[in-house]
Amino acid sequence: MSKKNLATIAVRGGIEIDGQYNAVVPPIYLSSTYAFKGFNEKGPYDYSRCGNPSRDVLANTLAELEQGEHGIVTATGTAAIHLVCQLLRPDDLLVVPHDCYGGSYRLFVNLAQRGAFKLQVINQTNPQELDAAFAAKPKIIWVETPSNPLLRITDLKDICQRAKASDTLVAVDNTFLSPVFQQPLTLGADMVVHSTTKYINGHSDVVGGVVVTKTKELGEELAWWANCIGITGSAFDSYLTLRGVRTLVPRMKQHQENSLALIKVLSEHPAVEVVYHPSLPSHPGHEIAKAQQLGFGAMLSFELKGTTKEVTQFIAALEHFSLAESLGGTESLVCHPATMTHAAMDEAAQLKAGITQNLVRFSVGIEDSDELAADVKQALDSLS
Repeated sequence: MSKKNLATIAVRGGIEIDGQYNAVVPPIYLSSTYAFKGFNEKGPYDYSRCGNPSRDVLANTLAELEQGEHGIVTATGTAAIHLVCQLLRPDDLLVVPHDCYGGSYRLFVNLAQRGAFKLQVINQTNPQELDAAFAAKPKIIWVETPSNPLLRITDLKDICQRAKASDTLVAVDNTFLSPVFQQPLTLGADMVVHSTTKYINGHSDVVGGVVVTKTKELGEELAWWANCIGITGSAFDSYLTLRGVRTLVPRMKQHQENSLALIKVLSEHPAVEVVYHPSLPSHPGHEIAKAQQLGFGAMLSFELKGTTKEVTQFIAALEHFSLAESLGGTESLVCHPATMTHAAMDEAAQLKAGITQNLVRFSVGIEDSDELAADVKQALDSLS
């Protein structure tokens, strides 16, 4: 049989694996513990933190979607990030982008301050800064492309080639695009990380994360650590997330289609200073995005002309966008990064990353695109 399409993988994950009652949809295994067959005769599962059938179905499905060898499902996206950090010792160097998600930045900085590892924060789109970083022989380089919230694009092939030459592991946060629009392991990365809370689940009702590894050996090492520090995901959350995965491909297509409609409105309106989205030919990372991505995604940000007064007025005028953190759900969300998702960064770090007070971020949902576009236009018109 020919290689399965992503939509088929997403829909068929775990289907018809129940050998007891022949259920089409896999059952939820809520048991915290599993009986031994006899003295010192452990079966495939013994305790749910160590291993759970429902969690394994999700992990295997996500690993197949990302074309990886091993998936480790965690309780949250931040737990997945923390899991990758377990590979580091106090003298190891971690290199991260200056414009990564605020929660990631907070975790990296505070763990480094406690002596867990050494940390270097750089602009990964700057070749000179990359040269200096790789010269220091980092153990891991953490990449977030497109970045949150400014949608900067990092050249994954270049990063991975540099990393291979310096014996550095590459971990890529692929939350913004999902495996539908980007597959970093095929470009040379060693690990892919998702907050499955976002597009993977897609319904804003489950918190979770995953690390998918390129090799079985690295996956087994991380799985050991996930059990050791107790961050594995629950059975019920895994079931809900797998249910979300089944519609991942059509959802991502609709998310992206809607985002393009909003980009047109924003790009043409006089109240908008600049729009950040890699689909725009004017975007500095447009050509790289075209080369390494399978789509441009549905996350976008823009700067309004004016101050926080205009931002406040604009957000209040929106009718079909909820003011909330997170992203990737079926519903459209609006966010003010400086005071919400990136509030963990101090003002200097925000400014260095380009996060201004008049920056607004959209997570574009799958509502009717015409209604979303009309809503954004009327909210922008209210500023004049």
